[in-house]
Amino acid sequence: MRIALIGYGRMGKEIEKIALSRGHEIGIIVDICNPHDLTAENLRKCDVAIEFTVPETAIKHYNTCFNAGTPVVSGTTGWLDKKEEVYKKCKEKNGTFFYSSNFSIGANLFFKINRELAALMTAHPEYNVEIQEVHHIHKLDAPSGTGISIAEDIIGIMPNKSAWINDKEPAPNEINIKSERRGEVSGIHTVKYESDIDCIEITHSAKTRKGLAFGAVLAAEYCINHSGILTMNELLNI
Repeated sequence: MRIALIGYGRMGKEIEKIALSRGHEIGIIVDICNPHDLTAENLRKCDVAIEFTVPETAIKHYNTCFNAGTPVVSGTTGWLDKKEEVYKKCKEKNGTFFYSSNFSIGANLFFKINRELAALMTAHPEYNVEIQEVHHIHKLDAPSGTGISIAEDIIGIMPNKSAWINDKEPAPNEINIKSERRGEVSGIHTVKYESDIDCIEITHSAKTRKGLAFGAVLAAEYCINHSGILTMNELLNI
């Protein structure tokens, strides 16, 4: 498989290592130093693109891939207010778009556990739910995409929750996502249900970025034989 790497920061370099170790080839690397190399002509020489950049440029990258007919895997967060626009463009071009707020296998199993716990807690409104997320100081967006995914999954299940907020005092219908940036933390996400009597917590803690990079390469491999709007739920059959 020939991969176009869009974004060559820490994640891009980790993805490159894992892709090469699995026998794949890097066809082109595009970062802030050579953005004009991201052309339909160059993309058509690749089987799939993996995109980890910033929300300000991500949608432009997606559209370039759709126009080239190149499947794109993206882990960029912070652009979800344009999600319907991106999905519509992908469908219009009969493209393939694989997005996840977190490509770690463990994190996606955690998402599943979070949904199951939320379903159990709907019968116990005496518990208030809160989300805590901790990342390294280089992370620009807050809350994290993973934190938002966790919150939206809960909102989709619990009838008394309809919105999330970030680092504010929540209304009864809101879920507060507490964000902390410190050191080189790869990512810690905790869902906490608390009542006057006790507390229930579930936590996923990433040790390194390798889990994210490995999952992104698995997603790229999945795109070779699948098309349309894809997620980790399909890949992991959960």
